[in-house]
Amino acid sequence: MSPEELLALDRQHVWHPYGPMPGRSQPLVVESAAGVRLRLAQKVCGRRELVDGMSSWWSAVHGYNHPVLNEAARTQLDRMSHVMFGGLTHEPAVRLTKRLVDLTPDGLEHVFLADSGSVSVEVAVKMCLQYWRSRGRPGKRRLMTWRGGYHGDTWQPMSVCDPEGGMHELWSGALPRQVFADAPPPGFDAAPDERYTSHLRETIARHADELAAVIVEPVVQGAGGMRFHSPAYVRALREACDEHDVLLVLDEIATGFGRTGALFASEHAGVTPDVMCLGKALTGGYMTLAATVCTSRVAEGISQGEVPVLAHGPTFMGNPLAAAVADASIGLLLDGDWAARVRKIESGLKAGLSRAGGLPGVVDVRVLGAIAVLQLDHDVDMDAATRAAAGAGVWLRPFRDMVYAMPPYVTDEADVALICDAMCAAAAEG
Repeated sequence: MSPEELLALDRQHVWHPYGPMPGRSQPLVVESAAGVRLRLAQKVCGRRELVDGMSSWWSAVHGYNHPVLNEAARTQLDRMSHVMFGGLTHEPAVRLTKRLVDLTPDGLEHVFLADSGSVSVEVAVKMCLQYWRSRGRPGKRRLMTWRGGYHGDTWQPMSVCDPEGGMHELWSGALPRQVFADAPPPGFDAAPDERYTSHLRETIARHADELAAVIVEPVVQGAGGMRFHSPAYVRALREACDEHDVLLVLDEIATGFGRTGALFASEHAGVTPDVMCLGKALTGGYMTLAATVCTSRVAEGISQGEVPVLAHGPTFMGNPLAAAVADASIGLLLDGDWAARVRKIESGLKAGLSRAGGLPGVVDVRVLGAIAVLQLDHDVDMDAATRAAAGAGVWLRPFRDMVYAMPPYVTDEADVALICDAMCAAAAEG
């Protein structure tokens, strides 16, 4: 089909994320991708190729069409693409789970493989609720989080997204009512605010008898607002949860696998959660896969209850094809000096955006690891900002009052500079 035919059918039948039906804006048609570049079916702003500044929603950390990941997929495809996980097992899943146990903070020993990041949060919540039920405390069934967070679009994850500033206000009357602390004060390097730390402790203490778990995104809040906060607040949560017998869940779906400059953001705080959620970069962006990793305390607590199983089993749980690619992706990450690459990207983003604070409407410029954010004093005109970025040769997807980038780790110095130019252009036009 021609690009025009594809777009006509797309508008008629395809429902895009966070969009109306039919769509009001025209998506770009991507015909191929390699390295950090998207090849378009038609010229946009005079260009057929755009540097991807988004890592396809933060997942394609190795870029596109990577020979190592391609080979892992082909080899596994020749063996088997899928087999049910109930009553069966296979090497790709076993190898992957062992690698995740070895990589994640000490104490996380058991891995539940899920379909997507949002489902991994559903599983984490189910684990925590069932743990307390098995321990004879079924009244501990609420969750606590802080405002400004985002944990996914399925039911329980929506209930712990920001209830006012998030994307799920529409469901506020139907979702479970959770406990919300104030948003953490901004600044990764900022000195901890003792009043805020006390606020966290007091909120947990006040609701301890009904709290199954606290769930937060450590260090970086993603789609809720791209905010950075001090690791000290994650440590305070760990201490308060221990003191008041509440489980701690850390959602590392966006921050895991090096994005913040540590392999997992929880390492900045030096804590081990009771449950950790992983996704996005897990397969290097090749296919959907996520994981919920927990301690022996949680797993054994569930296994000793009146219902000694976690009653959850997605059809494609432990998919061999996804597991094989995920294992290869992690190997590629570890063998490729990811930390040095992320540091170099961080330096390039800081240098390239040093002038952005002087742009009209830009109220904050922040960079951490391979994450860069321009905060505006107004909501972005997405169409105008996207066109401006494309005109500079980069694919960006601004939202709300932010222009941001999360480039693949293989992005070189020149393309990082191009991304910075595009961010500034998008902020100026949007």
